Order: sequence, then C-alpha cells, then structure tokens
Amino acid sequence: MIPHEIGRLFGLRSIIFNRNMLQGEIPVNLTHCSELRILDLVVNKLEGKIPSELGGLFKLKGLGLANNYLTGPIPQSLSNLSFLQRLSLSENSLNGEIPSSLASCVGLEYLNLSDNFFRGPIHPGFSSLKGLEELDLSQNNFSGKMPKFLDTFPFLRRLNLSFNNLEGEVPHKGIFKNSSAISVAGNGKLCGGISELKLPPCTSSESKKSEKSKGLKFMIPLLSGLVGLVLVMSLLIINRLRKKRTVTGSESSSRKDLLLNVSYESLLKATGGFSSANLAGAGSYVLDPDQTVVAVKVLFLHQRGALKSFMAECEVLRNIRHRNLVKIITACSSSDFEGNDFKALVYEFMHNGSLEIWLHPESTSDDLNYSSRILSLLQRLNIAIDVASALEYLHRHCGKPIVHCDLKPSNILLDNDMTAHVGDFGLTRFIPEAIRSNQSSSIGLKGTVGYAPPEYGMGSRVSTYGDVYSYGILLLETFTGKRPTSDIFAEGLDLHNFVKNALPEQISEVLDPLFVTGGEEGEGTAEEKLKQDQVQESLATILKIGVACSVESPRERMDISDVVNNLQKVKSTLLRCGIN
Repeated sequence: MIPHEIGRLFGLRSIIFNRNMLQGEIPVNLTHCSELRILDLVVNKLEGKIPSELGGLFKLKGLGLANNYLTGPIPQSLSNLSFLQRLSLSENSLNGEIPSSLASCVGLEYLNLSDNFFRGPIHPGFSSLKGLEELDLSQNNFSGKMPKFLDTFPFLRRLNLSFNNLEGEVPHKGIFKNSSAISVAGNGKLCGGISELKLPPCTSSESKKSEKSKGLKFMIPLLSGLVGLVLVMSLLIINRLRKKRTVTGSESSSRKDLLLNVSYESLLKATGGFSSANLAGAGSYVLDPDQTVVAVKVLFLHQRGALKSFMAECEVLRNIRHRNLVKIITACSSSDFEGNDFKALVYEFMHNGSLEIWLHPESTSDDLNYSSRILSLLQRLNIAIDVASALEYLHRHCGKPIVHCDLKPSNILLDNDMTAHVGDFGLTRFIPEAIRSNQSSSIGLKGTVGYAPPEYGMGSRVSTYGDVYSYGILLLETFTGKRPTSDIFAEGLDLHNFVKNALPEQISEVLDPLFVTGGEEGEGTAEEKLKQDQVQESLATILKIGVACSVESPRERMDISDVVNNLQKVKSTLLRCGIN
C-alpha cells in the first residue's frame, strides 16, 4: 500500500511509484503535498475510485494512473489542474462520460483514456485542447459523430479512436491526412476519409434521410395515430426477429460494439488459406487497414463444443482487460464460400510464441537452436509472476470471478519483452452470483490432462481452486522442465510428489538442466559462489509455492494473492543479489 505518511511530505515535488505491486486505494491525503508536480502510479494494483481530492494538486503537471484496477468516473475536480500536461488513465475499469469540464485543462499535451468503459459522445468542448500532441481514446464505448474539430489541432501527431461506436464522416484535413498517425478501426459506421483508411464512401442519401426525418417531426401532431400504429407493428416485428435470431446472430450482436467486422475472404487470403503457420501462437499476418501484426484463431465448428467455446471466449474477452491477458483485436463471424458458418478470433500477435516452445525446445520444428531458447532464472520467475497476476485479476477483480479452466504452457504467450500473456479462454466459466461463496460452477469440459485438478475428474464443480492447481503444475514445469505427463511419472509418482520429495536439500536434482547448466546466464549464476546459497533458497521457495498450489485438497491450496506477493518477494531478493 502507499503509506499515508507520504501526505506529510509537504514539499514533495515528484512521486514516482510506477511498476510495483502497490495495492489498496490512492491515499486521499496526497493532496497535502501541495508542491507536487508529478504523480506516477502506473502499472500497480491500485483499486477503488480516483480521489476527487487530487483536483486540489493545483501545480500538478503529470498524472499517471494507467494499468491499475481503478473504477468509477473521472472526477470533475481534475478540471482544476490548469497546469496539467500529461494525463494517463488507460487500462483500468473507469466508466461514465468524460466530464466536459476537462476541456479547461488547455495545457494538456498527452491524453490517454484507452482500454476503459467510457461512453457517450466526445464533447465538442474538447476543441479547446489545441495543445494536444497525442490522444488515445481507443477500446471504449464512445458514440456519436466523429469529432471533426480534431483536424484543427496543429500539434496533434498521434490519434487513436479505434474500437468505439463512432459514426459519420472522417475528415480529410489535419491529422486525418496521415494514415500512419491515426487509427479508426473498429467503428463500424464510419465513412469517407482518405483512401488509405479503406472506409466506405459517404453517400448523399444519408443526408437526405436526415432532412426527411426533420420534416416528419412537424407532421407528428397530424399523424400521431398512424405513428402509434407503426410503433406497435415495429415492436411486434422486433419481437419476432428476436425469437428467430440464431446463436450466431446473437453473439455477433453482442460483439458489435467492440469488434471490427473482418470478412472470411480477407482472413483466408491473408493467412494463406488458414495454414498452420498463420494461426494463433504459430505465426502472424498483417491486418489492414492499420498494418497491425496479429494472430488468428480459427474455430472448427464441426468439432463438438466449438461454438460454445467461441461464445465463452468472446464473452470473457469483451469484459476483461489486463496487461497479462492476450488482447483481442477483432473477430470474424461470417460464412465461407460454401455457405457454412465460419468464426475466427484475431489477437495481438506474440512474437516469442508460447511458453511451451521455450520449456521444451526439442519438441519444436523451427530452426532456432536450443541455446537461443534457454530461459534464465529471472525470466522464468517474471513469467510466473505475470501468470499469477492474470489469475488474481480473473479471480478477484472482474466483478464475477472468472475461472480459466485450461491453464498450461501452450496457453501462455510471450511478447517481445518476454512478458507473459494468458490466452485461450475457450473453456472459461463465470462463477454465478448465487454460488460465489464457494467459488464453484458446473462444467462439461475438463481442461487438459496433467493440468486439470483431480477433483474435476471425479465430477466436482469448477472453481478458482482448480485454476490454482493448474498454476501450481505450470510453475513446477517452468522450473523443472518436466511435463506432468512425462513417461518418468509412473507407479503413483507425479510432478507434484517428484518435487515435494526433493525439497529442500535435493532441488538441484529436479531443476531444469537447461537453465542450471546451459546458457550463459545459468552458468554464470552457478559459478558465483557468494550468491549460490541465496539462489538455492529462492528456488526452494518457488518450488514450495508450486507444491502448495497443487495439493490434492482444493481448500488447502495456496491463495493466488499470496502466490503473487511471495513470488514478488523472491524477485526482490534475487535483484538485490545482482541476479538479472
């Protein structure tokens, strides 16, 4: 937590606590630091609402609260920050409309509100923010007309309005002349703009319809009876259509506010006929119009449960946002050339593939040699923390707890920085409100052999405890390099007991030889005798956590929040020892 005592440091000018594991709410008494210029709390685990008292920090120039678990609206009081130049609130769960009074912060140069749940129109009063250089409002629920006043902003060099519900004509002037500087994808009702955006042309019929609708408003008193009849008939028709609507149509509608409509033909062409090299986790392709590198997951609907899996994944991805979860870019719910239903999900591409190919490079068919695929101790620990953080978010910070149900190395994807992202939510289950106290729900699909908890095999309900078990097995596999289904496990021996029996003195016998004896980092760590004891103690702690998570009794398994905290402590210890 952020200590309240900081509020007594009245002369403080900067608070920079970014990229830590800070929890709890933002202390209200920070407003006592009246000289504060910079407040940077990005990438933490802060929750609750943004305190309205922050509006009393009149000298503040930079406010960064991105990548937390903050909820609620933007306080009106932030409009008092007349010196504010940078405001970053992205990747939270903030909602409501942007207060129009924020337009009084005329000194703003950078404004990022992306990946939240903001709604309503982009207020015309924001035309006063002419000093903006970067504006990102993507991945929200903004509606109404495209704000044309943005083409008058002289310093604007980056604009992202993608994946909202904006409509109308895209301007041709100012920032809108540069297709590489703007992104408007995922707004299904936009038209016009420069040719590089590949939007449909705006038709004159739209304006004519608007004029006719204005004329009808004057005739309503004379034709009220007819209008009433039309309304009744419309309601009957709508009700009938709803009854006839297929599962596909229902799903497509629920995603309409978030996803760009990508055609079957475009995906077929871009992925080379859906070759395995271009499917999720294996390869990539470029999705027009914004040249985003993505991965595609094609659903084979002839397989049992495929449609249900698709709907589960869409429902989860529509409502969750976390830096350690794979981000969906768009989806395709269409028909192929033979008239068959076709569904695909388009994800952000992870250039370093899955954890599976790093732990077991001998099983891959690519040209990379083994040494290039050796994960260091700290890399493995960071991946473990990332995955645990994602699980904690799903279990604790999503309103209704979400159970992943299929946690395993092939579902853990790694980006350019080797940050882990949990993907593949096809088996996911929401925990119903009525039974949240015991954290369970029925399930038909049981996950993957070796990673699914033993109680699922006996018909027990799905629970967050099940995810913790899968995580424990994943953690043990990450540091031992041994799959839970390995041939060495026979006659009652399993990965859990294999590690448990080696604790604490014999852990070197169960650790993955790839990072103990192979690779530059592994060899260096082993040769540094002064650090060896601390490294061994840290490894023992990590393995104990894996064992504690994978015990047979569900309620005796370690709490996922404790997992995150303990692994973070291990990381801090290793960093102090100079392990990097």
